[in-house]
Amino acid sequence: MKLKLDANGNVVVQDGKPVYVHDDGKEVPFDAAAAVQKIQGLNGEAKAHREAKEAAEAKLQAFAGIDDPAAAAKAIELMKNVDEGKLVAAGKVEEIKLAAKKAAEEQVAAANKAHADELARTKTELDAITGNLYSEMIGGSFNRSKLITDKFAIPVDLVQARFGQAFKVEAGKIVAYDGAGNKIFSRTRPGDLADFDEALETLVDQYPYKDQILKGSGASGGGAQQGGGGGQKQTGNLGGTREERAAAFAAQYPELAKG
Repeated sequence: MKLKLDANGNVVVQDGKPVYVHDDGKEVPFDAAAAVQKIQGLNGEAKAHREAKEAAEAKLQAFAGIDDPAAAAKAIELMKNVDEGKLVAAGKVEEIKLAAKKAAEEQVAAANKAHADELARTKTELDAITGNLYSEMIGGSFNRSKLITDKFAIPVDLVQARFGQAFKVEAGKIVAYDGAGNKIFSRTRPGDLADFDEALETLVDQYPYKDQILKGSGASGGGAQQGGGGGQKQTGNLGGTREERAAAFAAQYPELAKG
């Protein structure tokens, strides 16, 4: 699943929501607010399941020592017709205790399995929703970036392909990491983490091929050629339309276009 982009590389929005294209080609707007609400709801359900399990286990403690519910039921039926003295004489008291213990253990095991299955399903749903939410947050930041619009000579999708892995979502906020795995802090606000554009600018400054991806860098003019017959065309400023610049960049630096 990926964001739907228009011809200019911008995210397509429907009813104020970014549109995602699923693997089968179906286009669906992603409602981030609803996703967050769903996550909160699933967390509440998981808590309710946990509390219900704990309550069930507490109740089952009263049946500790009962192993076989069928035997326990049979013993209860016998109690209606046989007095306690005869049961003791027949050695049935211990049999009833063992049956009751087995029944309680089986009920606890069944409750634990059902709880574990529910938690696994809930975690899978949460992971999927969280992944979509984080993808929209980071992808949206690339598409809304003024730095990319003003200074990059390649489309936003190529910028994200190369630098997107440096950004993560932690505690609901986007955090950038440099090549050494350290968080990128602001140079204008000491002690604070860099915002998206400042972090991206720092990453680009450390990038060895930055002259090929920024506007106004490289050769002196867009499409300039070397002197002499048969000289190769230089990428320079990657002049031309946005699509032509993207194609030229991908052709000359395929390893960069792949991220």
